[in-house]
Amino acid sequence: MTVSATRTGVVHLVERAPQLAGAEMVAALVPPPQFADATFDTYRTDPAYPSQQEAKDLLQAFSGASAPAKGGLFRRAKRPELKPGVYLDGGFGVGKTHLLASVYHAMPARRKYFGSFIEYTALVGALGYQKTVELFRGADLLCIDEFELDDPGDTMVMTRLLGELVGSGTRLAATSNTPPNALGEGRFAAQDFLREIHAMSASFQTIRIDGTDFRHRALDGHAAVLDPPQYEAAIADAAAAGLASDDTFDALVAHLARVHPSRYIRLIDGLSLVGLRDVAPFTDQSAALRFVAFIDRVYDAQLPIRATGTSLDLVFPEEMLAGGYRKKYLRAISRLVASTLD
Repeated sequence: MTVSATRTGVVHLVERAPQLAGAEMVAALVPPPQFADATFDTYRTDPAYPSQQEAKDLLQAFSGASAPAKGGLFRRAKRPELKPGVYLDGGFGVGKTHLLASVYHAMPARRKYFGSFIEYTALVGALGYQKTVELFRGADLLCIDEFELDDPGDTMVMTRLLGELVGSGTRLAATSNTPPNALGEGRFAAQDFLREIHAMSASFQTIRIDGTDFRHRALDGHAAVLDPPQYEAAIADAAAAGLASDDTFDALVAHLARVHPSRYIRLIDGLSLVGLRDVAPFTDQSAALRFVAFIDRVYDAQLPIRATGTSLDLVFPEEMLAGGYRKKYLRAISRLVASTLD
């Protein structure tokens, strides 16, 4: 019986070995389910932060969704002066991804793609640089969510890729990762972004978005932990109504090393819940980063997580949180807490 035919029951992710052709990987680059219907109309601006309405207006002009009001910053006569790229600069939880998805949906383009930074770099890793360029060449729009600034190698690869695509007419829209509720640390990363992509910085118009985190997630909260009987009951309930996964934490982490990150989305294909037994803190940073990439896919799919063992928000030890990938880990912690409390 194929996984696609399975509507209910329990599966083990460690038994899945997904394969994707390059064209399939590219075709999967669309907004995540929670933003599948995002529009500029559904983005609710806060009057206390005028920059939100200004950003919305500017992005509508960029996407061609509407003509700006006469006298606005982007009057119709000035539209040719718009740069080929826009960068949304703002804190965590102010709606950057919603606006990015709105650009994607509003732009009347034949070929457009929406993905996280790690999805694009994973494509390059899986297919090679030149093949990736060939697959994207001629695209009208690339949306890049959570552009990572903490890996110089990946940043250079992406800058080179985007430079080639812009040269052939592709337009770009991007946000960058910011740490959730980190007391203002790195809230606005425009200068960091432009410095890191210096070869492309002239191609981007920076759009500032102020505001408060509408999710109000606190990092001092903990992910929910179940005891074994509670876990068994949760898996059984989920399996009766849909498809639930059930794996030990160590086994899944080891399996992630054998599956390319670009294929993580297929690992969770068809699931309604992810189950993890015997969660334990990481001792290897490479394994931790693969898990972050996996959790990004789980969160995008809005899948609840049920787990036993160590609370999932404690899997990244202090020495990792103090290092260069702090932003990635803080984002993952926020998502893990939210996913276990659904």
